[in-house]
Amino acid sequence: MLARFALTLLFTAILAGSVPAPADAQTTSSVTGVVQSANGAKVVHATVVLRSTGGGDTTVRTDKDGRFVFERIASGVYVVAASAVGLSPAETPVMVSGGTAVDPLSIVLVEIVHERVNVVGDAFARARAPGATHVIDRRELSKAQVATDDIHTMLRQIPGLNIQEEDGYGLRPNIGMRGTGTDRSSKITMMEDGVLIAPAPYSAPAAYYAPTPGRMESIEVRKGSSQIKSGPITTGGVLNYVSTSIPTDFRLRANVTSGGDNTRKISVNLGDTSAHVGWLVETFQLRTDGFKQVDGGGESGVNLADYLGKLRFNTTPTDTLYQELEIKAGRTTQDGNETYLGLTDSDFAANPWRRYAASQNDTFASTHAQYQIRHLFARSTWDLTTVAYRNTFTRAWYKLENVMGTGLSEVLASPAGFQQQMAVLTGGPSAEHALVVRNNNRTYFGAGVQSTMGARFTTGRLRHAIEAGVRYHEDEEDRFQQDDAFQMVGGRMVLTRAGAPGSQINQVVGASAVAAFVSDTLTAGAWTVTPGLRYETIDLRRTDYARTDPARTTQTGTINTSVNVLIPGLGVAYRLNAATLFGGVHKGFAPPGPGLAAETKAEASLNYEVGARVERPGIQGEVAGFFNDYSNLLGRDTLSTGGSGSGDLHNGGRVRVRGLEASARWLIVSRGTRSLPVRVAYTFTQTEFRNTFQSAYGPWGPVQRGFELPYVPRHQASAAVDLDAGAWRTRVDATVVGRMRTVAGAGPLSDGRTTDTTFAIGLSGEYALTAAARLYASVQNVTNHVHVVSRHPAGVRPGLPRLVMVGLRLDLGR
Repeated sequence: MLARFALTLLFTAILAGSVPAPADAQTTSSVTGVVQSANGAKVVHATVVLRSTGGGDTTVRTDKDGRFVFERIASGVYVVAASAVGLSPAETPVMVSGGTAVDPLSIVLVEIVHERVNVVGDAFARARAPGATHVIDRRELSKAQVATDDIHTMLRQIPGLNIQEEDGYGLRPNIGMRGTGTDRSSKITMMEDGVLIAPAPYSAPAAYYAPTPGRMESIEVRKGSSQIKSGPITTGGVLNYVSTSIPTDFRLRANVTSGGDNTRKISVNLGDTSAHVGWLVETFQLRTDGFKQVDGGGESGVNLADYLGKLRFNTTPTDTLYQELEIKAGRTTQDGNETYLGLTDSDFAANPWRRYAASQNDTFASTHAQYQIRHLFARSTWDLTTVAYRNTFTRAWYKLENVMGTGLSEVLASPAGFQQQMAVLTGGPSAEHALVVRNNNRTYFGAGVQSTMGARFTTGRLRHAIEAGVRYHEDEEDRFQQDDAFQMVGGRMVLTRAGAPGSQINQVVGASAVAAFVSDTLTAGAWTVTPGLRYETIDLRRTDYARTDPARTTQTGTINTSVNVLIPGLGVAYRLNAATLFGGVHKGFAPPGPGLAAETKAEASLNYEVGARVERPGIQGEVAGFFNDYSNLLGRDTLSTGGSGSGDLHNGGRVRVRGLEASARWLIVSRGTRSLPVRVAYTFTQTEFRNTFQSAYGPWGPVQRGFELPYVPRHQASAAVDLDAGAWRTRVDATVVGRMRTVAGAGPLSDGRTTDTTFAIGLSGEYALTAAARLYASVQNVTNHVHVVSRHPAGVRPGLPRLVMVGLRLDLGR
């Protein structure tokens, strides 16, 4: 009763404060402003509406300079809304006091395509979203892209994310959201420019490929009920990489960096736009010798080369019709000397950067190609965006599988019980065939076409923003693997038996899916309600061939399954001056893989969220509480989790995940060319199995009711302080991640079954040589903090040691 009474008083005060004061003939004002696009161009003939919170609209058009004016406006509270063909609408509140003109307003509209293919869109869309949203924009990314452009490092500033480091460079991200699990980011929806980008997101979602962060202009994260728009995974959230846009004028950007471990990086993009044609070419290249030391000598670094091109054709925006066609093509290659073989605890304590001799032949080689054609058709009140896409990915990870017939994780977990095996791993002599190296040779593709329509209209005092979309998608994973055997002689591995291609696994899995969604953002005064519904129908297939049949002439087995699921969601937001209160509930779903065993259930949950967001000049903040109630959690057997790599799914049953996430940014000082912005983020997460069971899934094992999930820290936080003073800019950032279990368990954390607490400090500085050139330097892990970040796939793995980089950034153009 007390809470209800307090809410009643609060809402009464809000409504009372929203009613415009009575006006007389002597207390009128003018409201003026300018409408411009995100690139600074004036928007001519835009529609601008002055909407009174007490009812009644006045409409004008902008002139040739993008200006508008409303005369003789009575005192009160209003909303100024602007819209134009091909651009996303925006609005801003304004308080009118009698007798004085309101300071000129500036309303920025962005391309409507950002509203449809991005998962967050512009600042206006973010402010009204009934769920937790975060955007790392170009300015923030430029501060992060001063070293190796590790996506894990970039995402630390966003609360609610769980990250399991592996190679120190983030080249194979392990990202989860709100306790979903991190393995190869297989429990989140990963996109680039609104298109599914994991190699095979339905049939094999483990993301051994992820977009290159160094060529992105922003990164978006969306959680809560409104994420059901994206799918197919709706439990944790969506991670969308937004690639560099075609510039509005001729522009050349370049970033050249060099530093420790013979690390070198270059990033260049060049583009231009005329009246009806725009283009962009871009490359990002990274090379490093790596920070690990292979026994007896050998490489531990990586070479990455990423190339991208865009070509756009567009009509002249008018009051009735606008069209745009964009073609995008890219290619990424990676050659890395990476391994799944870690260290024992004692060897890690002696030298955390060591790599055993038996990993000397481990290499990862991959090629990714992407092709997209996007068409936008926009009229004054509705628009349609269609994207056809195809992604192909080939990778061969040639890495140690076992020693003397024993799995690596088993040996490193109990070295005293496997002394002979340890001797061989560290370079001691062995018998023939003692070391088995598997060529995990796999080919993937994902292709489809998706259309999203948006429509805006008003019924009475209720404003609607409807989005509806449909997607047809196909993907496939082709496993054609073999095992080679080696003998250790004088610390070097000598091939003793070459396996025939396909003799280890000879299998093709695939999926086809039709997905559709519809949502309506209904706004009435300060209230916004967003009901949404998503439907997925998925056909999964698995085909096995004999390991002695490389030509695949005869199938040895086929399994076909189908899944149909309806995913509802509801979000509510209430605008309270500069704050927004929001909440929501939606169904969580993750598609099962092909070859689903009869006893395996699909993953499903009910997810709840409630929070508040503040958006005002100089300060932005967001806090959200979440509760994910799983009726069944799935774990997938992969080599990266220390398993056999079969891809089999294991039921985890009932699980509860609850937590709190908070973030804030504020400008403490802003005087002329001097500013002091501060950013902080914090996440608390608590997980709990609600049933007892036996599991063959390694990270779970035998589970008792009350056990916690692995690789989900209870506490994590990050902070950054910038100081801008004229030509100088400096930044200090810090990340703290608490110890987390590496195997499900309960009670006090025990050594040998956890990671270490991570405490990493970064330092960077820039100096503007000219208006277009900046010299910078950065230090990651300033204190050279040594810490265990993972015990999977096999053995202890370290975080990135201290890394010093210096570079030059150029930005040339009109």
